[in-house]
Amino acid sequence: MADGERMYINGEWVLADGGATFDVTNPADGTVVAKVANGAGPEIQRAVTAAHASFSAWSQMVPKDRGRILLKIQALMEERRDELARLVTLENGKPFEEARKEVQFSLGYFGWFAEEARRVSGEWIPSPQPGKRYWVFRQPIGPVAAVTPWNFPATMVTRKIAPALAAGCSVVLKPASATPLTALAIARITEVAGLPPGVFNVLTTNRSRLVGAQLLTHPLIRKIGFTGSTEVGKGIMQAAAKQVTRLSFELGGNAPFIVFDDADFQPALEGAVAMKFLRVGGQSCICANRIYVQRGIAGRFVPAFIEAVKRLKVAPGFEPGAQIGPLINEETRAKVHSLVEDAVKHGAKLVTGGQYLNGDSYAKGFFYAPAVLVDVTDDMAIAQEEIFGPAAPILVFDTEEEVIRRANATTYGLAAYFYTRDLTRLVRVAEQLEYGLVGANDATGYTHEIPFGGFKESGLGREGGHEGIAEYTEVKSVVVNLS
Repeated sequence: MADGERMYINGEWVLADGGATFDVTNPADGTVVAKVANGAGPEIQRAVTAAHASFSAWSQMVPKDRGRILLKIQALMEERRDELARLVTLENGKPFEEARKEVQFSLGYFGWFAEEARRVSGEWIPSPQPGKRYWVFRQPIGPVAAVTPWNFPATMVTRKIAPALAAGCSVVLKPASATPLTALAIARITEVAGLPPGVFNVLTTNRSRLVGAQLLTHPLIRKIGFTGSTEVGKGIMQAAAKQVTRLSFELGGNAPFIVFDDADFQPALEGAVAMKFLRVGGQSCICANRIYVQRGIAGRFVPAFIEAVKRLKVAPGFEPGAQIGPLINEETRAKVHSLVEDAVKHGAKLVTGGQYLNGDSYAKGFFYAPAVLVDVTDDMAIAQEEIFGPAAPILVFDTEEEVIRRANATTYGLAAYFYTRDLTRLVRVAEQLEYGLVGANDATGYTHEIPFGGFKESGLGREGGHEGIAEYTEVKSVVVNLS
C-alpha cells in the first residue's frame, strides 16, 4: 500500500494519526520490505478501549464456540503457511524452510487451546458447615496486553493470543517493530475466521517507551504477557506493580548443553549443533549457550562438533540449502562478536568462524561465521551472558556433581539439555538441573502440550499445556448460604 501497512484495531485497518510510519527491513540485504503504521497514544487508547468493550460478549460466548473460531484460524494459517513463512523470512531473515516449520508449529497453539477452552473447569467443595455450599470456578481475567519479540514472529504471537482468546480474554498485541508483518497477516486471518471486532487488536509501533507508559500501565489492562530480555521484564514488573497487574514472562536464558562420557555419540552431536545454531542462528532464549563435554569423550566429540559447524551453510533465507541466515541487526552481530573477542582475550581459543561475512551475497546483510571456542572457562563473559547468536563456547568437566553445580551457577533457568545412556543418571540430572525445560537425550525444545517457562530470572508463569490457559483466568470462590 502506498500509505503503508495499516494496524488492526476494533476490526478495522487503520493508519496512525498523522500518517506516521516506520520501515521494516530485510536483515539479509537491508532493503525496505514495507512501511508500517507507527502508532502512538491515540491508537493505544483506541486499541485498549476496543478490547475492553468487546470483552464482555466474548467472555460470555460458549467455550466450544470460541474453540470453533480458533480452529478456523488454525485451518486458515495452514492454508497460508508458505505465505506466512515468506513474511517471516523477509522480516526476520531465518531460512525459508525453518520459517515454514515455525509457522506449522505456531498454528498448533490454536488447535491445542481450542480444545482446552472446553476444559477450564472448577470444583464443588464439600461443605464444612450444614446449610452452606462452596464451589470454585475460573473466569477470564479481562483485556490482555501481549508484547512479543522478533525471533519467532509467528510462534511468539500464537503462543500468547491462542490461550488468551480461548480463555475468553480480549487482546492488544504489540509485535516487535522489527517483525510486525507476520502479526498483521495473522490478524487478517482472524478477521476472515470470524473473530468479533475488538477481540484481537494489533498495535504496530516502534515507540517502545510509549508502549510502556501507556499500554502496559493502562488501568483497563488486566494482564501482561511478555517475551523478551530479563532487563526489560524487570522494568515491566516495576510499572505493573503500581496496579498489581497480572504478569507472565518468558525472559532470558543461559542454557547448558551437557554431554556425558556415555552419551549416544551421534544424537548428542547432532543435538548440540541443532540447539546451538539451527534456531534462528542461535537467536533464541532456549538455544544452547554453554556446551559442557565430559573429559573422557571430549577428545572425540569436540573435533566432530567443529567439523559439523564448518559444514553449516550461512546464506540469505531464500537461498536453497540455507541453514543459518543473517542476525537481526548490526547491534546483535556486534554483541556476539564482542563476546567472542573477549573470550579470546581471556584465554579461549577460536577454532572456527568468529568473523563478519561481507563478500558476495553477504555484503548488505548482518551475516556472521558460526564460531566455536575451546578452552573456555565459566568466568568468561561468553559463559555468563546470553550470547543470542552463532557462537559456541565449549567447556570440559570431570564429574556429574561438578557439571550440575556449574550448570546451575547462573541467574537464569529457562532451558537445559544433557545426553547420557545411564538411566539412573538421567533421573538424577533431570531432577537437579534448575531449569523450567530440561531435554534429556533430546534437543527439540517444547511442544504445545507441555507448560513452558523459566526458573529464577528467566520468567514467571507458564505458556502451553493445561497451565497455559490458566494464566489467563481468575479463580473465584462462591459461598452459598442455603439457610
